[in-house]
Amino acid sequence: MIVRGRAYFPMIRAETDTGWILIRHPDHAVLAGQFAACWGNADFPRPEPFDRVVAAVTHHDDGWLARDAAPVLTPEGKPEGFTKALVGAYSAFEEIDLPAYLAVRGEATRAAAAIDPLAGVLISMHTVNLLSEQADLSTIAPAHRPAHAAFVEAQRAWQAETAAREGFSAGDLARGFEFLQCCDNLSLIACAGLDRVATLRHAHPDASGARHELNCTPAGPGAWTVSPWPFASSRLEFDLPYRVIGQKTFADLAEYRAAFAAATVHQIPIVIHAG
Repeated sequence: MIVRGRAYFPMIRAETDTGWILIRHPDHAVLAGQFAACWGNADFPRPEPFDRVVAAVTHHDDGWLARDAAPVLTPEGKPEGFTKALVGAYSAFEEIDLPAYLAVRGEATRAAAAIDPLAGVLISMHTVNLLSEQADLSTIAPAHRPAHAAFVEAQRAWQAETAAREGFSAGDLARGFEFLQCCDNLSLIACAGLDRVATLRHAHPDASGARHELNCTPAGPGAWTVSPWPFASSRLEFDLPYRVIGQKTFADLAEYRAAFAAATVHQIPIVIHAG
C-alpha cells in the first residue's frame, strides 16, 4: 500500500529513462533571482528599487523549504511534483490539499514581509495571481471554494493596507510584480526542461516605455534563447542543483523519502542567451 500526502506541487519533476530528476522549489527561486539580478541594458531598464525587487524574486518560494524536505508521492507511487506540462497553467486543484497549500503560501508572505514589506507585497500579488488569473477554478472542490475566496480577499486587503502604510506606488508594485512573474516563468521553463517556444509572462517596458513580449525558445539541452534580449550580458550561465532518483515508482512513502535523502546533489548548467 502506498502511503502518501495530498499533492500541492512542491518538487519540480522531470522523468528520465530510469527514474526522475527532482529540483526543490527554493532552488528554482534562487535561479529566478539570478536571472533577475542580470536584468537591464540600454533597451530594457531595471525595475526599482532593484535590489529589493531582486530579493523578492530570490525568496518568493522560501515557504516550500519544509515541504520539500518531506516530499510525497502521487496515488501511482511516483514522486509528486510540478512538471513541464504545468508551465503556464495552474490547474489540477482536485489533486491539491488546498488548505495546506494556502497555509504554505500565507506563511511565505508573512516571512518575506517580516524582512521587507515590499517583498511581502510582491510575493502576495504573485500568489493571488496564481490563485485567480492563472487558476482553473473549476477544479477546486466545492468544499474548498470558501477558503480559497477568503484567502484571496484577505491577501488583497493586506496588500492594500501595507502599500498604503509603506508608501508603495501602484506603478512600482505593478512593475515589480510583473518582473517577479517573468523571472519565475523563465526559471520554471529551465527547471522543467520546457521543449517548446513560450512567451514569458507579461510584456515588459523598454527605455521609451513601449512594452514588448519576450519569447523564449529551446536551444539545445539546458539552453534557451530570449528575444528581445533584456539582460546586461549576451549570455547567462548558472548551475542548478538537482537530485537524480533511479526508480520510477515506490512502494511507500518511507522508501521514497529514504531514496530522496540518499540522492547526491548534482549541478547542471542552465544557459540563456540572446536569440
